Amino acid sequence: MSSVLTGDRLAAGLCDASARLAGVVASADEGTRIPTCPDWSLRQLTTHVGRAHRWAGEMVRRRVTEMMPFREAPDGRLPDDPAARPGWVIAGADQLAEAVRQAGDAKVWSFLGMRPAGFWLRRMTHETTVHTADAELAVGRRPALPADLAADGIAEWLEMVSGEGDGQGPPLAEGVTMHLHATDAELNGAGEWLISRTPAGLAVSTGHARADVAVRGPADVLLFVLMRRLPEDEPGIEVLGDGDVFTRWLGSTPF
Repeated sequence: MSSVLTGDRLAAGLCDASARLAGVVASADEGTRIPTCPDWSLRQLTTHVGRAHRWAGEMVRRRVTEMMPFREAPDGRLPDDPAARPGWVIAGADQLAEAVRQAGDAKVWSFLGMRPAGFWLRRMTHETTVHTADAELAVGRRPALPADLAADGIAEWLEMVSGEGDGQGPPLAEGVTMHLHATDAELNGAGEWLISRTPAGLAVSTGHARADVAVRGPADVLLFVLMRRLPEDEPGIEVLGDGDVFTRWLGSTPF
């Protein structure tokens, strides 16, 4: 399923998140640990994001039909000069957005098969917003996202979630349902999803529905809770019904 957001909107979100990450990079020590990615330092997170932008952008430019090795990303090494690093982060996002703009509807490889180049703009936008939140949380800043971007991030993540989670068992028991509701008024009711388990895996539909558990809150807070960047009991999040269902979901889905 493609994004309901335009390419221009996604590109703006990508570049904004990259600029915020660059701001953290400019002001924090590269050795700062990232609690929400406990194996990473800020340097490692920055390298990952900047290289991912260049990797995705190069695949789009080449119109690849097979995965390009991550190490082949051009200029994928974090600059030695700390003063050059914020600009390096921003440049990678700009390059990706421009590559997708030039590619138009051309199809390229993705881990879901051949997809229009815009797949990578959407994927990297939401990847970057979450990792920017990681960096901001690590230095004591409160992450925030516009409701439309956060809701699209939830939608994209739900599309990618496997029916078997991350190997810890199915995130929903058979016959159990969960409803997610992003309550931002500007979404006009568009930020609602019903998740259920079928023999084929997880099924996701949009719209309002009754479920065994309903989880409500602002779209950005809901996204960061689902991605386990904020705790389950984060202020603003309301869990109605069987809270154990949501707890199991959080423990059995990738982040």
